Amino acid sequence: MLSPVESKAKGRTVRSLNKGRGASAVEFALILPLLVILIFGIIEFSLALYDKAMITNASREGARSGIVYRLPPVGDGEIISVVNSYLGNYLITFGGSPIATVTVSRNGSSPGGQLRVRVAYRYTFLVLPSFISTLAGGIDLVGETVMRME
Repeated sequence: MLSPVESKAKGRTVRSLNKGRGASAVEFALILPLLVILIFGIIEFSLALYDKAMITNASREGARSGIVYRLPPVGDGEIISVVNSYLGNYLITFGGSPIATVTVSRNGSSPGGQLRVRVAYRYTFLVLPSFISTLAGGIDLVGETVMRME
């Protein structure tokens, strides 16, 4: 049997543990929104980096299709079509169609001349659009490739 002093001490220990559980719940409730925003921010910027890589790849695909020797030569419209097709297949937009600005410029049309393909895309936030777009509005992503004509 416990003495009255020991039972009081034991009762205090039990009560202080219950108080600690309540404090933990309050702390968790305060930290949870920050953790959720952090996790979704990581996902959002990962998607933006992926889209940046796909825009760079699209500019490479367009430049490669334009430098290959062919009669008649490849026109700017066909290069833009290749870039838009690549973006339509690989860019993550969650159902929206990618709207990119494609600029094709040439420095000579004979072998050895340069072909420059520049793709500009406005990345709008997908996961947290209403929260982040009020803060940042979006990110301008640009991919540019310069290749020599064959």
